[in-house]
Amino acid sequence: MRKTLKIIGIVFAALVLLALGAAWLANEPIPEGTPGAKADELAREMQQAVNVEAWNNTRFVRWSFPGGHDYVWDKQAGLVQVKWGSKEVLLRTDGPNGKAWDSEQLLKGEAAEAAVQEAWAYFCNDSFWLNAPAKVFDPGTQRALVDLEGGEKALLVTYESGGVTPGDAYLWHLGADGKPERYEMWVSIIPIGGLDATWENWTTLSTGAQIATTHNLGIYEMKLTNVKGGHSLDQIGLEYYPFEALGIRQ
Repeated sequence: MRKTLKIIGIVFAALVLLALGAAWLANEPIPEGTPGAKADELAREMQQAVNVEAWNNTRFVRWSFPGGHDYVWDKQAGLVQVKWGSKEVLLRTDGPNGKAWDSEQLLKGEAAEAAVQEAWAYFCNDSFWLNAPAKVFDPGTQRALVDLEGGEKALLVTYESGGVTPGDAYLWHLGADGKPERYEMWVSIIPIGGLDATWENWTTLSTGAQIATTHNLGIYEMKLTNVKGGHSLDQIGLEYYPFEALGIRQ
C-alpha cells in the first residue's frame, strides 16, 4: 500500500511539474507598443466596425453569462439587475452599492454587503465579455499600436484603473473590416500571459449594435445567451421595470 501511494505521489508531482512547465512555455510577456494618434485611430476603427454609437444609444440590455448569471441593464439610468442562484441584486453601475435579496428575502448588514460586492464583481467581468470594444476609451485606459510580423497592426489596451482587476491588458487582433477577431490577455486571474480568446458569432441588437456571443479560449468555449438590446423594455422581452424596488420608475 505504501509503495502504491508513493508511486501515485511521484506521478502526481510529475504531472504538476509538467503543467507548470507547459504554463511557463506558453506564457508571453506583454508586447511593447506605441501610444498616440495612430493607436487611437485603430481603436476608433474597431468601435465603428461594431457600431459603438448604436451601443451608446441602447438603453436596455439583457443577457445571460455562463455560470447562471442573468442580467437586465438600464444603461441610461446606470442600474443593473443581477440574478444568480437564489440571489438577486439591484446594483448601481457607478460603484458597488444597491439592494440584495436571497430567496426573495431582503438582505441586511454584512450579508447584503457581501451579495452586492459579489454582484459588482460579476457585472464588471461579464459586461466586459459582453462588449469590451466599447470600453477601449474608458477612463484609466491606455492604448498603444503594436507591430506584428507581416506588417499587421494590433491594438494594445491597458486598464490602469476601474473594475475589480486594474492593470489588465488586452491585445486586439482585427479583421480587414476592423471588427475584432480575437484578443490576447494579460490578466491577474490567469497565470498564463497572452492567452487567446476569440470574438465570434456576432449578433446585431435591435438598435444596430453588434455583439460577439462566443469566445473560444482553446480549452473552454464561453457562450453568451439571451442577448437582447433595445430602446424599450418590450424589445428585450420584459413587461415590467425591475428597479422600482429602489424607488425608481422608468
